[in-house]
Amino acid sequence: MKESPEEKQRRILNLAKESIGNAYSGAEHSVIQAIASFNELEKTRNLVHEKLEEWYGIFFPELRLQNQLTYAKFIIAFGKDKKGMDAGQLAALVGGAAEQISKLASESIGREPTDEEYQMLKGLAELELSIAAQEEALDRYLEASTKKIMPNITYLIDYKIAAELLGKAGSLARLAIMPAGTIQLLGAEKALFKHIKFGSKPPKYGAIFKLQQVGGAGRFDRGRIARAYATKIAIAARADGISKNFIADKLKEQLDSKLAKQMSNRPSKPRPQSYRPHGGRQGSGGRYQDYGGRNRRQFKR
Repeated sequence: MKESPEEKQRRILNLAKESIGNAYSGAEHSVIQAIASFNELEKTRNLVHEKLEEWYGIFFPELRLQNQLTYAKFIIAFGKDKKGMDAGQLAALVGGAAEQISKLASESIGREPTDEEYQMLKGLAELELSIAAQEEALDRYLEASTKKIMPNITYLIDYKIAAELLGKAGSLARLAIMPAGTIQLLGAEKALFKHIKFGSKPPKYGAIFKLQQVGGAGRFDRGRIARAYATKIAIAARADGISKNFIADKLKEQLDSKLAKQMSNRPSKPRPQSYRPHGGRQGSGGRYQDYGGRNRRQFKR
C-alpha cells in the first residue's frame, strides 16, 4: 500500500528522532558539555575574582594572597573590620602569613568599608566560592567519566585535556579516525586559518600545548614532543573508539622511550633566529605576509 504524504512525513520525522537519540545516547556528549562548562566557569570565576580584588583593593591595597579562594574567604571573614581581626581565625585561614598580614592591616592606608559596601563585597566573594565549588564537582565528574570512556587516552594525558580533544573532535568516533597531525592541531583552528589565509607561521600544537611535557619544554623541542604525543594519542583513540582494548601501558612505554631518544639526539645549538622554514621577509623567493602569503614574483608587472 502506497504511503500518503502525511504518513511519509511522520515516518521520516520518527527516523530522524531515533537517529538523533542514538547519536546522543553515549556519555561522551555529556563529557563534551561538562568540559565546555568547566572552561566557561573557570573564565567567569577569574573575572569575578579580578573585579573583587580591584574593589577590595580600595580598602586593603596592601593585601597580597596567592590563592584566589583564600582571598575571597578573607573578605568574608575580615573584610568589614580588617584591623579587628581575630588572630586565631586569621592563622587558620592563611597559616604562617598571619603575622605579616596582621601588621599590614594595622598600617593600611585603606579605610573600612561601609555596611552596604561590605555586603556587596561579601556577595561577590561568596559567588566566587560557589563557582569554585561547582568547578570541583565538574572536575570530579570529568575525571570519572573521561577515564571510563577513554581509558587509553587518559592514561597518556591529563583527563581534562583528553576531554578537550574529545570536544574539539565532536565525538569519540571522529577522534578515533583522525590522523595524528589533525589531533596535534585540535584547538588551534584560529591560528591555522590565519596561516592559510595570510601566510603566517603555521601552528605546531593546539590543546596538546597544555600538557606539562609540551608547554614546559624548550622552545625548539615543543613541536617534536607534541608530534610524539599526538601520534600515540591517535593510536589510543582508535583503541578507545574501535577495538576497546587497553594498550596504553605499551604506548606510554614507547612514548617515554621515544621522548628520551629525541632529547638525547637534540642539536646542541638551536637554529639561528634568521632561519624561517615557513616563510617570512627574508630571501627573494620567500613568502610575504603583505601579499597574503603569496610569492612577490606573482605581482611583477
